[in-house]
Amino acid sequence: MKLLRTRQSTRERLSGRGRRWLTQARAWAADYAYVGYWQVHGFLFRKDPPAYLAPSGGASTGDGSSGDAGRAPVILIPGVYENWQFLRPLAEALSARGHPVHTVAPLGYNRGRIEKMAALVEQYLMQQDLTGAVVVAHSKGGLIGKQLMLLPEGSSRVEKMVAVNTPFSGSVYANFFVLPSIRAFAPRNRFLRRLQRSSDVNARITSVYSRFDPHIPGGSYLPGARNIQLETMGHFRPIGDRRLLAVVEQELDGP
Repeated sequence: MKLLRTRQSTRERLSGRGRRWLTQARAWAADYAYVGYWQVHGFLFRKDPPAYLAPSGGASTGDGSSGDAGRAPVILIPGVYENWQFLRPLAEALSARGHPVHTVAPLGYNRGRIEKMAALVEQYLMQQDLTGAVVVAHSKGGLIGKQLMLLPEGSSRVEKMVAVNTPFSGSVYANFFVLPSIRAFAPRNRFLRRLQRSSDVNARITSVYSRFDPHIPGGSYLPGARNIQLETMGHFRPIGDRRLLAVVEQELDGP
């Protein structure tokens, strides 16, 4: 009888693991289907970024101060090998709520070093004379955003950041890549570890992450920040999830 119960318990554990692996495999496939759709959509149906500087029918002034003067300007920072078009679901929604949404064209597909990309965003903030800005970033974009908040001008011009599925502690999978743009996320990367130790700005960051992220198995929890887990599964799919939009709207409307 004891042997029978042991075998039954083993089968239940294996069955549970099988269901979990199947669920994660489906989530992984759906995640890549999502990113594939938006990469193609962004390439075929491009939209002019200035359209988001005049939200809700407001008139653009051409100096970055367009839109509702009472709404905080939003800076979109995409992840590695993404351009701003990938974040269009957020751009559309936030622009509709009256926020002037800014993109930083020199980032391109965001393949450069984190510190260099942060300097480009800081330069953009200065050129547009933006203050009280809120960064909304995905993946690597969150690392750029944190570095930006540590820079002299970035620190004073950025009020807060919402980072989505950002590898603040790195990703073990980065160790298996030879590309510098991916190896930069290795947990033992010196710049990344130095960025982790710079925790003064963490209180101004909201880290939002998926229940299962196939790219960041260690998760995106950031000590000292506001950490929110979504039930969405995947590294990319949360961008189009209305639950993420609700969190971003709450952060934009809050103190």
